[in-house]
Amino acid sequence: GAAILMSHLGRPTRKLLPDGSIDKEKFTLHHVVNHLSELLSVKVKFCDELVGDKARKMAEELQPGEVLVLENTRFEPGETKGDETLAKQLAELGDVYVNDAFGTAHRAHASTTTVAQFFGKGEKEFGFLMDAEVKAAQKVLNNPQRPLTAIIGGAKVSDKILLLERLIDFVNNLLIGGGMAYTFLKAQGGNVGNSLVEEDKQELALRLLEKAKKQGVQLLLPEDSVIADKFDNAARKDTANSLAIPDGWMGLDIGEKARKAYAEVIRNSKTILWNGPMGVFEMENFANGTKSVAEAVASATQNGAFSLVGGGDSVAAVNQMGLADEISHVSTGGGAMLEFLEGKELPGIKAIKG
Repeated sequence: GAAILMSHLGRPTRKLLPDGSIDKEKFTLHHVVNHLSELLSVKVKFCDELVGDKARKMAEELQPGEVLVLENTRFEPGETKGDETLAKQLAELGDVYVNDAFGTAHRAHASTTTVAQFFGKGEKEFGFLMDAEVKAAQKVLNNPQRPLTAIIGGAKVSDKILLLERLIDFVNNLLIGGGMAYTFLKAQGGNVGNSLVEEDKQELALRLLEKAKKQGVQLLLPEDSVIADKFDNAARKDTANSLAIPDGWMGLDIGEKARKAYAEVIRNSKTILWNGPMGVFEMENFANGTKSVAEAVASATQNGAFSLVGGGDSVAAVNQMGLADEISHVSTGGGAMLEFLEGKELPGIKAIKG
């Protein structure tokens, strides 16, 4: 058989040219053709349209073993709308459909979801990556080996409310770090200085703490914090008890006691889920919390635990530290993995598995 590849690249409609048209030069998939040819050791063909007479002709003329890349799916306005006409035109180009785009599995787009309805039961399948992502998430969600520990970080509680709600129902340990920790700490009556706090989420934070207690979940907040007098890598820094951060200072990372406590829980776990950094990871002075969690997760994995790392910054951390190979599964889907773990049905998965 021959392969016809389609993909999006960036968000071309977000950055239009002054005349209001799409910057095709910047967002064309032609950029990947030479590199893909090298990887496959095959001269990859390129079609400068996604659907239409030219695409149909090039698809029909493909010989066994040949590969054709179609133009950026998001050049077509119908793509992000999940347009049926566009999906049908795409479906007519091939005999079987393989979706390997886990990163967009939570979007009901024409090329990732709608197109699948034009293929029968035995004619649509996950690619290897999609399969691995789903299996990794299911290892955490369905009958995980225990103790099961979730480490959740990032700036805002509001981004992770559904995830936290869901996790408290089935994890043994929940470790919270990053900016979101200070909303919990303030809700408990702590003084958090100028740390990031979502005032309107304090009641929710207390409710989650109460729910964890009821469910017998060990929920840890950072006992101490690395604090700074401004949001800057070059700021003066110190360490303080997280419930007693002086006015004018802000917590930008978990402190040494918290690092040790978190590492201890992680090393004694059999299943680990990590989503989100422990501090302002992009500033060297406030990256130690995230680094120590990454090391603990890798070390637990080497001792037989199953680990899943998902979400931009935690993935960046394990990659930057060269630890990706020591983690069971590093997810390629930030938003998609988050929604899957929240228990949502992802359109890209449902379209194939029903």
